[in-house]
Amino acid sequence: MGPTLSLIRREFSAYFYSPIAYVVLAVFLAVTGHLFVLTLEQLTETGPRGIAYPMEIMVGNVAFWLMFLFIPPLLTMRLIAEERSSGTLEMLLTAPINDWQVVFAKYFACFGFYVLLWLPTLLYLPVLADWTWSLKEISANDIATLCGYSGIGLFLGVGLFASLGYSVYSLAGERDILGAIRNFLIVAVIAVIGVWLAEPMISSGQWRVVHCGIDPAPIMTTYVGLALAGAMFLAIGLFVSSLVNSQMIAAIVSLAIGLFFIGGMWGPELDTSSQAYDLVFFFTVPMHFEKYFIRGMIDTRQLVLYASVALFALFLTVRSLESRRWQ
Repeated sequence: MGPTLSLIRREFSAYFYSPIAYVVLAVFLAVTGHLFVLTLEQLTETGPRGIAYPMEIMVGNVAFWLMFLFIPPLLTMRLIAEERSSGTLEMLLTAPINDWQVVFAKYFACFGFYVLLWLPTLLYLPVLADWTWSLKEISANDIATLCGYSGIGLFLGVGLFASLGYSVYSLAGERDILGAIRNFLIVAVIAVIGVWLAEPMISSGQWRVVHCGIDPAPIMTTYVGLALAGAMFLAIGLFVSSLVNSQMIAAIVSLAIGLFFIGGMWGPELDTSSQAYDLVFFFTVPMHFEKYFIRGMIDTRQLVLYASVALFALFLTVRSLESRRWQ
């Protein structure tokens, strides 16, 4: 696993040395931020206006899917096409590493950056789920306990700050991005453990409790669907990148294939009882979210589609590298 981890570190670090990744991140956060503002306006509307589900605007909007259509091609276009054009692919294929390890490392690094794009949107969850905090009376007997938890909070805060500082040092000095993220996640896990230890007191009503005014299931299923759909589109982009030498061609071809899975939402209205509608619905990802994911439901048919297409694309990518090895 040593060569695989080294290749993952190399591919993941490459995103932070490329201006395209920062452009993708900036555009993504700008669009999702704007859609979040629109969602907030609709959630606070009264009367017949408003939305039925918290993720209805953020994911069911045409602007979102237009942006989403460009993200996988931009993230995957350089993965193998750049290796071909620069002549480093032959060196990589002659290294003591299998073809499937090369594909796995590049795909894992790409998917990791895709997940990183969505992490800032977790800050929207308290509003989307309508979290409210209520402080209850704390008796004199609980003061010591409260001070203890305050000490834990102070310790975790200092630990997170120190971990973040060390992460920045790692990025600037060692350029070890995976190591920096690992150090930060270790302290984050400690924070989660601290919250888990404090859960008995919180749930007993002695301190403060969290009320969720909106069903969180649609939010959870939407994020699950976005992760699986993204995995499928990234696998397709990686396969296309293994076939060509030009990054631009790889991005255009991936965009065209992605349009096949998204373009159905802009097609003409079809009779919902017809076979044509069933066929279009099965391959149109935005319609999956409109009918299922943003409503808090998961249909195994969509899961089978995403998983089968992703695995088949990765299989073809491995075969593409194998054919290159024998040329």
